[in-house]
Amino acid sequence: MKKLINAPDAVVQDALHGVEAAHGDRVRVSYDPAYVVRRDAPVQGKVGLISGGGSGHEPMHGGYVGVGMLDAACPGEVFTSPTPDQMIEATKAVNGGAGVVHVVKNYTGDVMNFEMAADLGKGEGIEVETVLTNDDVAVEDSLYTAGRRGVGVTVLVEKICGGAAEDGRSLNEVAELGRRVNAAGRSMGMALTPCITPGSGEPSFELAEDEVEIGIGIHGEPGRFREKIGPASQIAERLMTPILDDLPFSSGDRVLAFVNGMGGTPLIELYVLYNEVAKIAQQRGLSIERNLIGNFITSLEMQGCSITLLRLDDEMVRYWDAPVNTPGLRW
Repeated sequence: MKKLINAPDAVVQDALHGVEAAHGDRVRVSYDPAYVVRRDAPVQGKVGLISGGGSGHEPMHGGYVGVGMLDAACPGEVFTSPTPDQMIEATKAVNGGAGVVHVVKNYTGDVMNFEMAADLGKGEGIEVETVLTNDDVAVEDSLYTAGRRGVGVTVLVEKICGGAAEDGRSLNEVAELGRRVNAAGRSMGMALTPCITPGSGEPSFELAEDEVEIGIGIHGEPGRFREKIGPASQIAERLMTPILDDLPFSSGDRVLAFVNGMGGTPLIELYVLYNEVAKIAQQRGLSIERNLIGNFITSLEMQGCSITLLRLDDEMVRYWDAPVNTPGLRW
């Protein structure tokens, strides 16, 4: 195992120190319990927005803390849920009196711990609403989940809800918008290689040199099937067809197309894939009005990608376009 680390058990803490050193103009970092919070939090009268999950998916979630997106993020150990004490302290840190929205990916540990934190928050007089993301069409259940996994749509929920919260929308309005985004989005991923967690030092799964896994999860969970590697056009078809058929998307739909790298995939390959995605969308009569291409929800150094399609409405476009200033996303 070759990694740029000091010690396997210090990776998350060391990375948080790096975040603080690099982005202290935007965020503050708490170390015990661990969370990243926007520098001006709590913003009085604004709905707070927090998320969290295991580390190893950077820039999600800590990289999305800042104006126009998340107010705080709770990092767990690598591929491990954060704890309720992190979540409740982050909730209190961002509570400006208008309530707090928890954005939770559908992984068993995340769901359970955020539920506990929401109950604790309500016990302290903080209104809490939860938005659960479960956009992965690959499998119904996995090593970490009951039901569908929350993946790429999570980034879109955080951005769109962040814009709405910044615009002064109410707690219920922000939460309902997040649920609508989740319901209108579908994702599917694939892997060319496994990844290696610092703690294990071993590949997360076995994959032959000439094989790809279609439908992979962001922790290396198995997908739908394995096959010999083919051209990017074939990969795009394998991912796009189940996405398009699941919602289902229809001719005339306006969409946001999100082509995401899993951490080890060069941007040149993601653009090759995006070109194939755009061709398929055109064939289906979809109008791609917005896009996002790059490494935004990763799995350490895994080579691979995911595709997310979101069926847009005017409100989603408005808040997608709204200004954002975070370490991982800004315009």
